[in-house]
Amino acid sequence: MSQVVIIGAGPTGLTLAMLLAQRGIDVKLIEASRNFRRTFRGEALMPSGLEAIEFMGLTDLVAQIPHRPLDAWEFIIENRSVFRVDEPMEPGGRACTLISQPDFLAGVMAAAQQYPNFEFIAGTAVRDFVWENDRAVGVILGDDRQIDARLIVGADGRSSIVRQKAKLPLDRQSQSFDVLWFKLPSSPEFAAENIFYSILCGNDGFGLFLGCDGKLQIGWSLQRQPGDDPNAWQRLNWKQKLAAAAPDRLATVLQQQKLDRPFLLSVTVGLCPQWYAPGVLLLGDAAHPMSPIRAQGINMGLRDVIVAANYLVPVLQQHADLAEIDAVLPQIQAEREPEIIQIQKLQSAEVSQGELLRNYAPLRYGVSWLAPHVSLIRNRLRQSWIDRQLLLRRGVTTVSLKV
Repeated sequence: MSQVVIIGAGPTGLTLAMLLAQRGIDVKLIEASRNFRRTFRGEALMPSGLEAIEFMGLTDLVAQIPHRPLDAWEFIIENRSVFRVDEPMEPGGRACTLISQPDFLAGVMAAAQQYPNFEFIAGTAVRDFVWENDRAVGVILGDDRQIDARLIVGADGRSSIVRQKAKLPLDRQSQSFDVLWFKLPSSPEFAAENIFYSILCGNDGFGLFLGCDGKLQIGWSLQRQPGDDPNAWQRLNWKQKLAAAAPDRLATVLQQQKLDRPFLLSVTVGLCPQWYAPGVLLLGDAAHPMSPIRAQGINMGLRDVIVAANYLVPVLQQHADLAEIDAVLPQIQAEREPEIIQIQKLQSAEVSQGELLRNYAPLRYGVSWLAPHVSLIRNRLRQSWIDRQLLLRRGVTTVSLKV
């Protein structure tokens, strides 16, 4: 019997598979896709994620693949720059770093495949579980193959099949929303510095930055009201709409570029009250789908892996019985859940700040007029924003790899 079957070869599932294989544990990693080249993959590593990468021994890999540290964050309201914050935010700290996630995953896969006790099964989804005495003891794939397991780990994202098959409920937060994601060619305007622009003009808001692939990436917050046509966004002139919301220097760039059809990212934010069932463990977005605000998904998933490895490796190396494996699963949730709850609260607070500015025009215009000219107001706004970011960047709890 394979000791561990991991479903989902994203950053969470693949790094856990690598750590377990390195420690002599038999692992089968199952991924429904045939490659890592998805339309949308988060690529921002906060200092908390970079720390997890260091614990895993993958810092050199990040240095070898396409990566791009952010130079600064700039906030533009009603076409006026309100304030800017340079990276890194703390003396001697790490800068938020963008990585090519497909290249990162390929590098981790190469590391895992050095171990004969690791097997990767791609292009086949999980169809069902095998149950014995109310415990999951294996999976059935779409091609009817059956794979036995002492433990099934669901790392298959916010729409997790593992979560569904294990009948683990997800409590969804009210702040779930949609984002339109655009990619377009870069221009010399962005060559000198990689700045993450947060732009708000009227009711329209979006973020813009230069990705590791050399393309400008835009995330547009799609505002919908009850009764709105859900497909109305497909008929809009997005080049014109983006340029209208951007300051002149960015609007010129956007008007000159070819704009492909955007990718619709439906954002579900929530938390499973219970991350485990007999024989099953959920990690990453499968257990706690995160908001895209400040790129927490990949970072929290990597920190989940560190803690999960600390608990799982000892019992799996000792060939503990199934009851002993199941006994450590609640401990993993107990250690990780406080940070996830706090980070989601911080993300929610960020969303609320943006909605306040979006919905209350006098405040929005007051900030946009006063902050650029009154240093006291600008500095207070800037410091208030930095203070809110520090825990989102560092993480709330201390995480370290102990096995």
